[in-house]
Amino acid sequence: MKVGEKGDVVGAEEVERAAVAKRRRAGEGGGGAVGRRGRRRGGMQGAAAGVQRLFQACRHVFRGPGTVPKPDEVHLLRAMLDRMRPEDVGLSPDLKFFRAKDATQGPPTITHTTIYKCPNFSMVILFLPRNAVIPLHNHPGMTVFSKLVLGSMHVKSYDWVDPEPDTSVSSCSSSSSDSELRLAKLVVDDVFTAPCDTSVLYPTTGGNMHRFTAIAPCAIIDILGPPYSIEEDRDCTYYTDFAYTHRPKGWFVFLFGAADDTGDLNNVEQDQARLAWLKEIDMPRELKICSVQYRGPPISDK
Repeated sequence: MKVGEKGDVVGAEEVERAAVAKRRRAGEGGGGAVGRRGRRRGGMQGAAAGVQRLFQACRHVFRGPGTVPKPDEVHLLRAMLDRMRPEDVGLSPDLKFFRAKDATQGPPTITHTTIYKCPNFSMVILFLPRNAVIPLHNHPGMTVFSKLVLGSMHVKSYDWVDPEPDTSVSSCSSSSSDSELRLAKLVVDDVFTAPCDTSVLYPTTGGNMHRFTAIAPCAIIDILGPPYSIEEDRDCTYYTDFAYTHRPKGWFVFLFGAADDTGDLNNVEQDQARLAWLKEIDMPRELKICSVQYRGPPISDK
């Protein structure tokens, strides 16, 4: 898909303002039964228009791998997602994805559906039954917008203390299995309940590694720019986290490059409560994800 040369954020905002003005004008006319029917049709059309406008904004904002949206572009997408309702993408709490699973059946299955995907971005929905867990994982080189539209979930997220560690001095670290650990700082550790604000994470900040745990059945709209791609070295990596007190001897030399860098060490020591060691692991066997066809309001990429 080719993005038009004039496809900037200003254009997306103008489209949205025009759509809002049109809906307001439509709501001013008509009465009685005809007016009520018109409002019902308007609600259905409004849902389709909402997801279409979101798609158009994504097409303007995400221009390919290696680019990060500008602050005004982030503001635009965030504002659009903040207004998204479950019905805008064809959701309701009655869908089978949200039904509680019996504990004897093992870990709940997470359901995934793709609204749209191209090399520049993807729009997906995640359905988590109660107690379902998306393990701690990363988003390499990606900007991600997450909007909880149904339910309640606990989010725990981290950023690396050193986004680009100097691996040339790795021989100074412990030679045991602890040498695979890497220091991260806690960004979010809280419960979110819909409706709530959209969260944004960036390639190296904002909580790039996160874990979702469904407290109540929930649905999340995720926009990823660019999407995961094994071919382009953006595969998903999973982690397990350990308390900061689990640190191995000599690891600070690996992280900071000099054993006598007391300023950095003191800063780390004073912030122990928000630090953890992350270790890369294989995809957890208990993780069950299935894909289904998107059946919400359609979008047009023309």
